[in-house]
Amino acid sequence: MITYNKLVRDHIPQIIEASGKSYEVKILDDSAYEEALKAKLIEEMNEVHSAQSDEELIEELADLYEVLRSLVAAKGLSDEQFMNVVNSKKEKRGSFSEKLFLVQVSK
Repeated sequence: MITYNKLVRDHIPQIIEASGKSYEVKILDDSAYEEALKAKLIEEMNEVHSAQSDEELIEELADLYEVLRSLVAAKGLSDEQFMNVVNSKKEKRGSFSEKLFLVQVSK
């Protein structure tokens, strides 16, 4: 048996079972769930960074987005409330659309 010890999507147990394999899962409490989501966020960010094609990048970004949405929901915010925070930051500090790369700042 392979040990994973990581958060997985809700349908993964059924997919494993359909393949004829057995599995073990546990339900996390809220605190452990939040920590597992943070770990999953890092895992997905690494997969985004390692993507070799545009198709793979989009797939990994979709995974990253789902983990982010789940973490936001775990903190009790709706998508709309979170987007208000996103838009507020964008208004105050801008976005990344101008492709600016800060090299240095002098005193």
